[in-house]
Amino acid sequence: MITSMTGYGRSERSRDGVSVSVELRSLNSRFLEVITRTPRDLNPRENDIREIVRKIVNRGKINVSVNVEREQKATTGLAVDPDTVAAYKEALEQIKKAAKLKEAVSLDHLLRFSDLLIRPTTEVSEDVQWELVAQAVDEAARALDTMRRNEGKELSRDISNRVASISAMVENVEKISREKIPQERQRLRERIAQLFENDEIDEQRLEFEIVILAEKLDVTEECVRYRSHAKFFMEAVDGPEPAGRKLGFLLQEMNREITTIGSKSNDSEIAHLVVRAKEELEKIREQVQNIE
Repeated sequence: MITSMTGYGRSERSRDGVSVSVELRSLNSRFLEVITRTPRDLNPRENDIREIVRKIVNRGKINVSVNVEREQKATTGLAVDPDTVAAYKEALEQIKKAAKLKEAVSLDHLLRFSDLLIRPTTEVSEDVQWELVAQAVDEAARALDTMRRNEGKELSRDISNRVASISAMVENVEKISREKIPQERQRLRERIAQLFENDEIDEQRLEFEIVILAEKLDVTEECVRYRSHAKFFMEAVDGPEPAGRKLGFLLQEMNREITTIGSKSNDSEIAHLVVRAKEELEKIREQVQNIE
């Protein structure tokens, strides 16, 4: 089963006041390229994130975006910030001096500033944060893979229909070619006879040359090779392994045979079928570029 290289996956995880969201977007690429965008404290884990993605995805340009939000979880009790208290006391002393006041700075004055008392908070461990990120990346990558496989099914159906259409055209070309060969042989005989109308002709030699020319116009061999390439092409489409590169090679060979058929034939009906077949091959080529 073929897999598309374009897709999207998202996952969210939260625990102990930490919320993690991960998004994966994939585009076409000749190789597997994983690009990460993470908070600064996760920079040392970027290779680990790439490794999680590589276990699930084989090919494509994958953009991984990780976002982490932490909720400050308050605990019971209050604490004093000594530095802030000292700073406010010093500021009040300077105000008192500037205003030439005799009144001393008291606790009542300091308590008017609400940020002197703070609530202690608990910090979430790095292990918990990484566990959430790893789980979210894995889930997002699997969601991406599911979307790529579903799109691959649609591509497979489209490609199969087009290959079947081209194969029918090739069968028609071969049939027309077989019917035309006797006519072409006779046409060649008449043309050569006209050239040597007043000269003696070696009939045995003439027949030999006509046979050679007729064989050059025969496209049976190209049709047989095309069917062989098409067979292996469809086996790759239906196979379990990633087949994008193999399909690209086989498609080139299929196109080569169709091109040769067109160059060997001088029949207008065959030429029309060849043009249609090449149009279908081009559409398949565009689809194959999107296959893993």
